[in-house]
Amino acid sequence: MGRTQVNGEELLERLKWRYAVKQYDRERKITDEDIAILEDAVTLAPSSYGLQPYKVLVVTDQAVREKLRAAAYGQSQITDASHLVIFAYKKTLTEKDVERFIEHTGKVRGQEREALAEFADVLNGAVKRATEGGTMESWNSRQAYISLGFLLESAALLGIDATPMEGFDAKQFNEILGLEDFSAVAVCALGYRDSENDWLASLPKVRLPKEELVERI
Repeated sequence: MGRTQVNGEELLERLKWRYAVKQYDRERKITDEDIAILEDAVTLAPSSYGLQPYKVLVVTDQAVREKLRAAAYGQSQITDASHLVIFAYKKTLTEKDVERFIEHTGKVRGQEREALAEFADVLNGAVKRATEGGTMESWNSRQAYISLGFLLESAALLGIDATPMEGFDAKQFNEILGLEDFSAVAVCALGYRDSENDWLASLPKVRLPKEELVERI
């Protein structure tokens, strides 16, 4: 494939184009083909050890989205965007989860279980430390945010608007979605901006100067 597949100038233009849309065009929908591409992009996001300790829920049921909107302080993007994506991190990880991952790795790469024994020990050690140290939920939730980042950039490259959101009651979301060993941590509305009615659409993007934010050492 190589690094020449994406033009750098075009990439930056797409990222400058995107913003957190406040008002969506309710009539314009994302195609099934593009949603499938975004779902694939999300699965390609990196995570610690490749464990992917989270779920990605694509919600299209309007009745469910109405309930979620009430649990998200009435934010219109929840119901008005074409699609709603919810990232939910796994609250626990166990040796059983590690073993399932090791078996899947062996199947994908054509490796015997014995060849992955050392890797399994490393994973179990990391899981044990996070569990005993009380950092499991924060660790797993950070992995979900990496996946969210992949979704935002991929959507921008496809010319699809996206709004990342944290303003919601996670407990209510979990109840509505039937989540038990997982907990909603971030939401992303996907669709197309209503430029005429979105107050933010015409305003310049505000970011710190690169010289202030980025330091080369």
